Amino acid sequence: MSAFAALAIFLVAFFFIATEKADKVKVVLIAAGLMAVLGLIPGAGVFFSEHEGIDWNVIFLLLGMMIIVGVIKQTGVFDYLAIWAAKKSRGRPYRLMVMLMAITAIASPFLDNVTTIMLVAPVTIVVCNRLRIAAQPYLIAEVLASNIGGAATLIGDPPNIIIGSRAGLTFNDFLMHMAPIVVVIFAVFVLASRWLFAGSFQYNAERVAEVMALQERRAITDPRLLARCLVVLAAVVAGFGLHAVVHVEPSIVALVGAGVMLLVSRANVSEVLSEVEWPTLVFFMGLFVMVAGLVHTGVIAAIGTWALDTLGNDYFMAATALLFGSGVLGAFFDNIPYVATTAPIVEGVVAAAPDPQTGQALWWAFALGADFGGNGTAVAASANVVALGIAARNGHKISFWQFTRYGIVVTALSTVLAWLYVWMRYFT
Repeated sequence: MSAFAALAIFLVAFFFIATEKADKVKVVLIAAGLMAVLGLIPGAGVFFSEHEGIDWNVIFLLLGMMIIVGVIKQTGVFDYLAIWAAKKSRGRPYRLMVMLMAITAIASPFLDNVTTIMLVAPVTIVVCNRLRIAAQPYLIAEVLASNIGGAATLIGDPPNIIIGSRAGLTFNDFLMHMAPIVVVIFAVFVLASRWLFAGSFQYNAERVAEVMALQERRAITDPRLLARCLVVLAAVVAGFGLHAVVHVEPSIVALVGAGVMLLVSRANVSEVLSEVEWPTLVFFMGLFVMVAGLVHTGVIAAIGTWALDTLGNDYFMAATALLFGSGVLGAFFDNIPYVATTAPIVEGVVAAAPDPQTGQALWWAFALGADFGGNGTAVAASANVVALGIAARNGHKISFWQFTRYGIVVTALSTVLAWLYVWMRYFT
């Protein structure tokens, strides 16, 4: 009975989020509160459980990076990069989109896709404002690129960290097995984006001429502060990269970096904190609790167990089910808690595999499905929610369906290509 109640609350909340009939923050807070009050998740589990409830690593990673971005913004570097990008692309919309997507996809495997979006999205908004073009298509394209690119490494996408830890997979393992198909899928996405966003490529020759005449160096308002910020940012990025070596969570690195950034910049703390996307953080907290209700009542585990049990000893079909199933479920339940919940089920299936190669193939199918499923809807991955929050704050609101209509297409394309890759590399 509790499972039905949790599922009903989740589906009703998802309906209101998808249709935007009510503010999504209000919806998730009410839904999360109902799940806690009805005992669908233990009260203590909401705040203190490692596998259920609010994922504080994600929340504090976002908070730390939001503070860092807020300080960097004061240097004028985003204006500088915006003018530079506009000039390099000569104001050509498709060329600009490809440039921004490439920067995002290349940075995401090493910074993680959430951090990359937090750094690239402000630049995108500024350059679009400069060129007087709609920022929404460019932001959506970047998010999709970040989720594709982030799949290439252990630290590029949060689900990969969970899978790597559970399966004992290293940074190099991910690079060798995930990066090849990521490169292919990104190349296909770049080509497809001309068709996907065809109606968004508006060229304003007069405005482009004005931007081309600008001197980007003049956009830097505080060179000394920028130099200090870049040193701190480089240290934070290095901390992310050394996560597996020093065993310090990225959230801790981000928080320490934020504190140091505030210290060296002597910025007004209240002013910087006003730049934090508080509604986005609260939305994440509520969403995590909602999904935790499904986890605690066994809904997600039941779905996963049923799907895998029906396949018996056909491991190619198991890989297929994991890939496509993760793509679908990860799109609706947020791929971080989905992976955290399903990983133990996959581990059991892998343990029964006839050889280590087959077992690893199942992990890669799982990772590919979960990562690319993150593009499926506006709430499927952390980067999506963050980007929508930044867009709304800057007057470029992206609706749930505006994002999802592109995300579904890219997810379908990505998972089919990933399935072909898994079949050819591991089962032929």
